[in-house]
Amino acid sequence: MLRQLNKSPVWILVCSAVLIVFPFVNDSRSLMILLTQIFILAIFAMSYDLLLGYTGIVSFGHAMFFGIGAYSTGVLLSRFEPTMLSLLISIAVGMLIASIVSYLVGLLTLRLSNHFYAMLTLALAGLFLVVAEKWRSLTLGNDGFTFRVPDIMRDRLSFYMICLILMVAVFFILLRLTNSPMGKVLVAVRENEARTQSLGFHTIHYKLISSVVAGMIASLSGSLYVLSLRFVNTSVFALDVTLDALLMTILGGVGTLIGPIIGAAIIEVSHHWLSELGKSYAIFERWIIFFGILYILAVMFFPKGIVGSLKEMRWKKRKTKVKTENKNKRMAG
Repeated sequence: MLRQLNKSPVWILVCSAVLIVFPFVNDSRSLMILLTQIFILAIFAMSYDLLLGYTGIVSFGHAMFFGIGAYSTGVLLSRFEPTMLSLLISIAVGMLIASIVSYLVGLLTLRLSNHFYAMLTLALAGLFLVVAEKWRSLTLGNDGFTFRVPDIMRDRLSFYMICLILMVAVFFILLRLTNSPMGKVLVAVRENEARTQSLGFHTIHYKLISSVVAGMIASLSGSLYVLSLRFVNTSVFALDVTLDALLMTILGGVGTLIGPIIGAAIIEVSHHWLSELGKSYAIFERWIIFFGILYILAVMFFPKGIVGSLKEMRWKKRKTKVKTENKNKRMAG
């Protein structure tokens, strides 16, 4: 079933249909907001999974693309009339800047070993954070600023539907990409880059494409994130943002695409649930400790992520069944 879920569009469309109907069945505003945040962060986590799960690139600076999208949308909507045209332009500008930055960063760092790449991306993300804090005439520093959004985005139901549609669209785009011949080369790069190069592939080109696509999608999620808050500050460039994407990807299952969506849902629901418990019970005021315990338990019982571990269990079960059938055939013969 999980294998079909990851490969068959039918299952995704069925789940999407359920989520479309859900707001009309349950009118809880807080639950709708929570689901909207899950959709947005799922887009961000899928962009990170393209790097980590399919190309084998560990980045500690993915938040810089998230922040670029966030500030592009926030700044343009605060400076111009908040129309749909302005919004679309701001999202496009953010994705364009993210693609240029990711390309330049890739040219500078992707030829290095993974750990050097991870450290350099962390340093570059820190540079963007410092620029955002110091360029107060544009960003107002850590204080941030509010902005108006188009009328359609003020309606929570409309925004919910838009985020859901975009999440599903990003999933199918990345699914098509990863199942294409280029996607197979990305997986080969992840498994053994030297052997892939010996076959005649210019691996740096494929890694650059992966980096640019991931950066653009991360920028889109950053734009949606600040639209949900109608506020932006320098926290969008923080290391915590990248770590959240990393945790969502690892928890759900690296290299599965559906895993980051599940990971985003688990982490956001856990955040919400533990925060609510903290309001009623003093022991949960330090809810981050309990969240860490939940994450440790999940990693212990699902070392390859939830989707990855269940797939492995299914594969072992099938392998045992085949061995049993072969043994029975030999005995019958």
